Amino acid sequence: MAACSPTRVTDGVEEGQLTEAEPADEPWAELGPVVKRDPVIQLPSPVSGFEPLTWSEDHRLSASTASGISLMEVLCDVHGNNQDLVLHRTSIPVPDKVCELKVGPAEELLRAKDKFSSDPSVSQSFLLDRVLNPTLGVHKGIMYTSWSPLGCDGNGLSLLASLTLDHKLTVHSSTKRLQWTVVADLTQLYGESLESRGYSVQGGEPPKANLLDLAELQRRYLMQTPVRMEWSSVCTTQHVQTNNKWKDVGTVLLAVLMENGDLVVWQFCLPMLGKDSVVSCNTIQSGVSSPSVLAWWEYEHSGRKMSGLIVGSAVGPVKILPVNLKAVKGYFTLRQPVVLWQESDQIPVHNIKCISLFHPKQNCNCSLVVAARGSYLFWCLLLISKAGLNVHNSHVTGLHSTPIVSMTASRQGGSIYTCSLDGTVKKLTPIFTDMAVAFKQEEIVLPEGMAGRRMHGIAVSPNGAYLALVSTAAITNGQHLVSRPYQVQFVTLKTPNDAAAELLESQVQSLFKQTDLLDLVRWRVLKEKCIPALLQEELDKKVHNTGSPYLWRLKLFLVRVLYQSLQKAPVEARWRPTHEDSKVFVGEGGGEGEEGVSKLQDPESQALEEKMGEVIAWIEAVEAHLTREHMKRVLGEVYLHTWITENTSIPTRGVCDFLTSDPTYEDRAAKVLIGHIQKKMNKQTFPEYCSLCKEVLPFTDRKQAICSNGHMWLRCVLSYQACQTLTYRRCLLQDSIARLPVPEGKQLAPLSTSLPPLSHSTLFSLSQGCYSLSALTHPSP
Repeated sequence: MAACSPTRVTDGVEEGQLTEAEPADEPWAELGPVVKRDPVIQLPSPVSGFEPLTWSEDHRLSASTASGISLMEVLCDVHGNNQDLVLHRTSIPVPDKVCELKVGPAEELLRAKDKFSSDPSVSQSFLLDRVLNPTLGVHKGIMYTSWSPLGCDGNGLSLLASLTLDHKLTVHSSTKRLQWTVVADLTQLYGESLESRGYSVQGGEPPKANLLDLAELQRRYLMQTPVRMEWSSVCTTQHVQTNNKWKDVGTVLLAVLMENGDLVVWQFCLPMLGKDSVVSCNTIQSGVSSPSVLAWWEYEHSGRKMSGLIVGSAVGPVKILPVNLKAVKGYFTLRQPVVLWQESDQIPVHNIKCISLFHPKQNCNCSLVVAARGSYLFWCLLLISKAGLNVHNSHVTGLHSTPIVSMTASRQGGSIYTCSLDGTVKKLTPIFTDMAVAFKQEEIVLPEGMAGRRMHGIAVSPNGAYLALVSTAAITNGQHLVSRPYQVQFVTLKTPNDAAAELLESQVQSLFKQTDLLDLVRWRVLKEKCIPALLQEELDKKVHNTGSPYLWRLKLFLVRVLYQSLQKAPVEARWRPTHEDSKVFVGEGGGEGEEGVSKLQDPESQALEEKMGEVIAWIEAVEAHLTREHMKRVLGEVYLHTWITENTSIPTRGVCDFLTSDPTYEDRAAKVLIGHIQKKMNKQTFPEYCSLCKEVLPFTDRKQAICSNGHMWLRCVLSYQACQTLTYRRCLLQDSIARLPVPEGKQLAPLSTSLPPLSHSTLFSLSQGCYSLSALTHPSP
């Protein structure tokens, strides 16, 4: 029945054989791909809901608990030699007030509840229904969370949609550093929408029955009780402006599955800043009884994108429903629903994942839908050919001995990970046949201290480098423990060599989007205190051949991590003041003291200092190259935008002089560009002045400007203007600033009105080598 091939060997590598990047004497080969990483995160309360762990595209991990959402942000720090995963933690508490749905007038609702609670024929079922009685019992906690794609909030990061156990659906945004705010209460907005149309079906007549009819009361509650919600990918819609021209606007969709089977599709314009960002809200009747799970189906064929919604039922069936995306550029939909699994076999659908892959046999794109049903894995392969839409489906049996409690899929490569309650974790890799698909099964052998624990959820990092697991202690010596803390632990799924190879061949060209892979490479450099020879050789070759800024930033990242690995860890805390006398007495000439200190140093310390000096020089050379390339880009924007006024925010003359002041800098393209700009400026200069003493600020340093009176101002890393205001952004990883309070997609006035909406972190990366700026900046699109 199942198309699967169980095996335990690594993909593409026979037993006893190593890849070219892992020779026989490679110390990392002994560890294998699955290695435990610290730290272990203790959750404040037990986990709750379905799929309690979710990992976002901007490298934030959310854990659903009874007290709220615990959030962990993965940072790849280049300013510390800590070999553990660097995590910044915060939380979103569950609201104290119980969510009450709007179903009609308060007085009529009160009379209806009194009637049904006193009617012996329906009172028992009525009082035990938590949907109809949200205040019944204590059931606080999070039911489900879903992360949006990148570029949806005001900082270009991901939004977080959360559903509580009392069915309150809200959308959160991290507008400030480690601070989360509610940008939209969708439960309230949808309740107001239903109330405005008399709780009728969209486009239909208001119901004649009132709340004193039990069926009508249940209908009104079920039609606004969410079960699951999922975000679509970012799409583009066309809006007509006042001048009758079309304008492309980025939008994102949030589909919400209701208890009665309705699908509510919210459309938001980007960035989403509040309820004013809601473009539309449409309701689709799915016809699915006992709905349990939801997922987006997105397929691309011959340059045409298709979309739909996959709905699973608690009684078994799975089908795709068409979604008509009006005014969405380049999107098409299905003509009619597609049934993936028809039988009502009473096996509930727990989770659904849709993976876009390339079919090597058919030489076209395909869509693989996998669903966890009990202890089985249902799969369905969808292919569009000349004959139409081809559907192949089956089940993978014998995967787990107990029901699957969590399933996750890697965004790269299509690997699927499942886990059962007994702690068994399996990896399934799709292998294409002529028309269908088979699965190679591998059991993830967990390290000591993780095996044998009771698993509640798993999540894989965006690039498949890490697997996060939330678990608690199982039965010990035949007895349950009095207190069982819930822990989030991390294991690697790839070796540092594999991560380095992917970084070198990546088509993403963004270090931020590959933070999990970078952290694996960082971990190895810190442990070995050197850059792997094969990686350095291959990187130098590619940098020489292509000159890609992405590879230069990767090189700067490696060199900075190498510098941190050579530094000794401080014995005491850096913030603690010292009480020792720090006076130094130097002789008349000063030479004997320095010579005496050098004699006290052992040869090993001298060698370390020499090596650190070489690494510092290396860092400065790479930084200088990236700075020049970024200055060329800024000057290119200045030259191409001929409408720049005299009061431009770009210190153009200073940037030109800075580039030409280095006699060793030979770049014909830069010289030609500078010549054109100087000809356009016609010997005009617009110097910057100190706001304190009105003296001229010379452009002698790309990081700061110091006037003749000693007043120092930091320069904006985006436009190189001296920031003399109190409002600006500061990078957490580098001591650099950008006076830009608005995100990408808006005008960057008043600092750089001459520049188009450029990506903040890209410019930070070009000049400073930063790849993660957390909430202060956002990643490249």
